[in-house]
Amino acid sequence: MSTETDPAGRRGVFRTKTVEQSISDTEEPEHALRRSLSALDLTVFGVGVIIGTGIFVLTGTVAKENAGPATALAFAVAGVVCGLAALCYAEFASTVPVAGSAYTFSYASLGELPAWLIGWDLVLEFALGTAVVAVGWSGYLRSLMENIGWELPRALSGTGESGFAFDLLAFLLVLVLTAILVIGMKFSARVTTLIVAIKVGVVLLVIIAGSFFIKASNYDPFIPPAVATEGGSGLKEPLIQLMFGYAPTNFGVMGIFTAASVVFFAFIGFDVVATAAEETRLPQRDMPRGILGSLFICTALYVAVSLVVTGMQHYTELSVDAPLADAFKATGHPWYAGVISFGAVVGLTSVCMILLLGQTRVFFAMSRDGLLPRFFSRVHPTFRTPYRATVLLGVVIAIVAGCTSIEELAVLVNIGTLFAFVVVAIGVVILRRTRPDLPRAFRTPLVPWLPIASVAASLWLMINLPTETWLRFGAWMLIGVVVYFLYGRRHSRLEPGAAVPHGGGGPGSRTPGS
Repeated sequence: MSTETDPAGRRGVFRTKTVEQSISDTEEPEHALRRSLSALDLTVFGVGVIIGTGIFVLTGTVAKENAGPATALAFAVAGVVCGLAALCYAEFASTVPVAGSAYTFSYASLGELPAWLIGWDLVLEFALGTAVVAVGWSGYLRSLMENIGWELPRALSGTGESGFAFDLLAFLLVLVLTAILVIGMKFSARVTTLIVAIKVGVVLLVIIAGSFFIKASNYDPFIPPAVATEGGSGLKEPLIQLMFGYAPTNFGVMGIFTAASVVFFAFIGFDVVATAAEETRLPQRDMPRGILGSLFICTALYVAVSLVVTGMQHYTELSVDAPLADAFKATGHPWYAGVISFGAVVGLTSVCMILLLGQTRVFFAMSRDGLLPRFFSRVHPTFRTPYRATVLLGVVIAIVAGCTSIEELAVLVNIGTLFAFVVVAIGVVILRRTRPDLPRAFRTPLVPWLPIASVAASLWLMINLPTETWLRFGAWMLIGVVVYFLYGRRHSRLEPGAAVPHGGGGPGSRTPGS
């Protein structure tokens, strides 16, 4: 293999794809995406995918069970942890403005097999996330429909107790969003902007209205006394408990960090913004703004809502299922419950669409590199979107969402995201050492200490996940290794002797301007 393809001279499964080659691949006419997104579009995407039902439910649930009014501090801590990862993503996304997010970043720094594994991980993560969110959206919409006297047959609502049960609403939602993504990124951005405007408007309405019902006495004590938790048993217990016998505590100062490990997953999604780097007009400038800006906005909203819900009702009296809605009912304003349900339906629409967007871009990037069939990396001649990959994945996820709630598998989304955070942070350090010459429009500060802190924080959250989640994740990774050696490695465009598609880009080749 040519060292022009891998400056470090690595061969085999750890061969890397240069940043220059990744960028030149985006210029191939049949595989080039249209650049149409701005920093505002990226920020909207980030807010759209991060803010879901969690802001209406998780804020109160965590306050009741984990941290009391100090939940606001837990969200701030979680925001800082995400911020560490976001700074690493910002450097990579501005340096390697190519579709694929952590997959593309890993290919440039760690090598082909690690890149394949992170791409394989992201495909599962985004697929499960999209399906689970679609099912949740369907539940909220059915609730709103029932309030006005409309009711779907149980067999078409996914709630049938026996025999056939199909969630028609979840199925149709994914298909409609698939069509929107095929039409084009700018159109998708406009739809997302409208949805996010409504969603943020509902959140701000809840914050402003709720602030009039806050009682200072409900904040006492702000940090409740610590309470020992009962750990799980067997495969249900966290990995750290199985390994070291450590069980986290609720409430107290340490309860804030326990709560932070729970609410951290409400921030998942900002990394999806990085998958749109190739479709951004000025990625070197706008990717950091979009990633960091959306994370800051969402952290502020989460902190504000948690302060409102714990100020409206004492944390010991909050409900678990619908804490914010029930807090409004307790103050004599039940109609806000309907507003919150409406906000949840609107909010989950954008979450579902952007997760689907992220998956199609990772799949597209892997296909363009030959690790998946290159048939799926062709873009639409008019819309300039990866329509083949989008249609395939949209139909598959629509069927999965319609047929099963897959709630038990949803936790795989969490461990998959954290794994990506670890890989990206390590990749920043490696690429700084192997390619110090690369122009970096945004530089992660305090390298290598900040990436090390990001890795440590992510690993800490990972080992607090159930043991069975680790086993399922390991099984999926093992399947990925098998698929790589059976197909991906032999069809990779970095494989010696591989055919170079029109537009160049094979090992040892140079394209004009690269």
